[in-house]
Amino acid sequence: METITPSQVQDLVTRLPITKLPLAYNFLVDLTTNEAESLSSPLDFMRLPLNERRRIMEQQARQMVSHYEQTAAEREIWQDGRYIATAMKAFVLDRKIS
Repeated sequence: METITPSQVQDLVTRLPITKLPLAYNFLVDLTTNEAESLSSPLDFMRLPLNERRRIMEQQARQMVSHYEQTAAEREIWQDGRYIATAMKAFVLDRKIS
């Protein structure tokens, strides 16, 4: 496999549509995380010092809290059945119109 240079990656990024930039950015951020944070197995994680494991788990917990706060409204719709009821109603109405 040929060696890929940063300028080649940069060239690809400049050709992306604006709507795809957040996806590319998040992907690159994930790739550049600390090696200890992207451990390949649970055994690797367990070999870390206790303080490091706690730090990583605290960071992951903060990320999950943020994620769940951002998706709370959507999750409520799915959990209380409104989504299914709305989808079924749309399906029934669509069948009556067709």
